Amino acid sequence: MNTKRDVVGVILAGGRGTRMEPFSSQFPKPILPVCNKPLMEYHLESMANIGIKEVFIVIGHLGYEISLAIKAHACRQMKIHFIEQSEALGIAHALGQLQGHVKHPFLLFLGDIFFRTQGLAQMVETFRNRDSGSFLVVKEDSPEAIQKNFAVILDSDTGLVRRVIEKPRHVKNTLKGCGLYLFDLPIFDAIRRTPRTAMRNEYEITDAIQILIEDGEPVEIAKVVDEDLNMTTPYDLHRCNMTQLQVLGYDNLIDSGACIHPEATLDRCIIGPGVHIGHPVHLTNCVVLPNTRVDINGGTLSNYILAPNAAVDCSLKLQG
Repeated sequence: MNTKRDVVGVILAGGRGTRMEPFSSQFPKPILPVCNKPLMEYHLESMANIGIKEVFIVIGHLGYEISLAIKAHACRQMKIHFIEQSEALGIAHALGQLQGHVKHPFLLFLGDIFFRTQGLAQMVETFRNRDSGSFLVVKEDSPEAIQKNFAVILDSDTGLVRRVIEKPRHVKNTLKGCGLYLFDLPIFDAIRRTPRTAMRNEYEITDAIQILIEDGEPVEIAKVVDEDLNMTTPYDLHRCNMTQLQVLGYDNLIDSGACIHPEATLDRCIIGPGVHIGHPVHLTNCVVLPNTRVDINGGTLSNYILAPNAAVDCSLKLQG
């Protein structure tokens, strides 16, 4: 019996993020800034905080930008490997690229979701003291949220996961899969036997998990996520930044490399590195991405994301 199993980290970061346009053409979603820090940096910090020393990152669209961003921001002692996914054919396909690279059980983060966790270390420690099994991180959520993710159905006798349903139309429970997993190596056997779906022509991780369950592998749940924000659209990016700013307790967050006109006023704004605000203007609830010039002279902008070549008004989504 293995009393302590080594655990490595995995982050899937190969998607194109077409609904995040116009920002995803410059920033792959996993390195979109959240309070002036790449989204993926939060994942790496979570892994480092629980003692993970080696991480495998699957990249695709603008993968070189991801590697540059991580190398520029990383301030931890971790061994990081980048594995390229040539085609975006679903989460299970991306994970399958790691067959032959990953030799230990692994903690898996989806790279385009912002997580706020509590108890992650305890989940990993429980896992490390067992001979087999996997964990799905779940959260009690609304039917609408579950329909956008996947439903997790438990066995009433064992309490283990009995079934997972990708984007269910009819929701009969309140457990939502959150895109954070702790897998043992048999998941690769399940992935090899996972067919493409008829609906999206992709290899779904939920299908692979169901095969794993039917193979007799124990799959448990862990409620260690307080908040999960999926970075799908610019509104999600705005919301995530505003939420994190509030959690940090800041009125504004201004990078030291930004240049702000002395008569410009800011209220609940996040100003990235290299930003130049050259005129008196009032910004409220705005996110200004790195190296953006704000040339508006006078007036007020509210609930905007500003980038070097784009400006998106997120207040329309807020009103909707």
